[in-house]
Amino acid sequence: MNVFIVILGVVLLVGFFLVFLLLGRPSPESTLLAEVTNQVYQSGSENIRKGWLNTERLAKPFGWLRGLFGGAPAPQLVRRLLLAGYRKPFHADIFAGTKLLLPVIAGLAVALWVRENVIFSFILAVVLAFLLPEFWLNYAIKKRREHIKRSLPDALDLLAICMEAGLGLDQAIVRIGQELRLSHPELSEELLQINLEQRAGNPRIGAWRNMADRVDVESVRSFVNMLVQTERFGTPISKSLGAFSDALRTQRRQRAEELAAKTTIKLVIPLVLFIFPSIFIVTVVPAVITLMKSFGTVI
Repeated sequence: MNVFIVILGVVLLVGFFLVFLLLGRPSPESTLLAEVTNQVYQSGSENIRKGWLNTERLAKPFGWLRGLFGGAPAPQLVRRLLLAGYRKPFHADIFAGTKLLLPVIAGLAVALWVRENVIFSFILAVVLAFLLPEFWLNYAIKKRREHIKRSLPDALDLLAICMEAGLGLDQAIVRIGQELRLSHPELSEELLQINLEQRAGNPRIGAWRNMADRVDVESVRSFVNMLVQTERFGTPISKSLGAFSDALRTQRRQRAEELAAKTTIKLVIPLVLFIFPSIFIVTVVPAVITLMKSFGTVI
């Protein structure tokens, strides 16, 4: 009876999502709008997936559930998703829904397949499933910050070259965003976002500071502060970009040297626990066995 109830719950859950996914089939007008938008965003995370299944439609059940319980997504959650590169409004619904759905799936899996220590396994599986999206989000934020930090010196070199070739600052930022789309997509997305905000009417300094807030990387904040100072005082930006790029490369080299210096200390634990016992067994144990045999024959 318990297994039948669990199977019935799984079927109802799957049917619930299928109904919401199939009810949202696009109209001819929405299909045309998606095609036009897809021509603007040809690559990157802003691509609209063709077909009847996409992330926006997948988020509709989660948005409907959030509407039932009331309230908008938590600002802190939206901020963390923004730091990870997810800006769409439905991304918060997908994250919150996944955080609620994974414990249900984990609990059902434990109820179906675990026969011993069911209560302990159920509690452990539900807690881990509930915390798994948080771990993933923290990893995504850290990874994106690291990618942007590594790609900034190359972008500064390209920016200095473009400005020395005669382009203005805004045109150079757009050009760099287009050129770095394949090699450094995270930084390219942020640079193109600056252009979109300026076209929407946001001042140049405000768009730069918004990028620094979205990225939340110290080197990017220093870069934005340098641009603000050059904008206010009219100092030549090409030399400042070259010096700032050299400083970032020096910091990156020093950080690599620091990590390399720490490896000797980090290798102590695996040496003591794994390598030294193996060497001891290979070198000393045969001699001990030989001595034991020799003393045995003498006695």
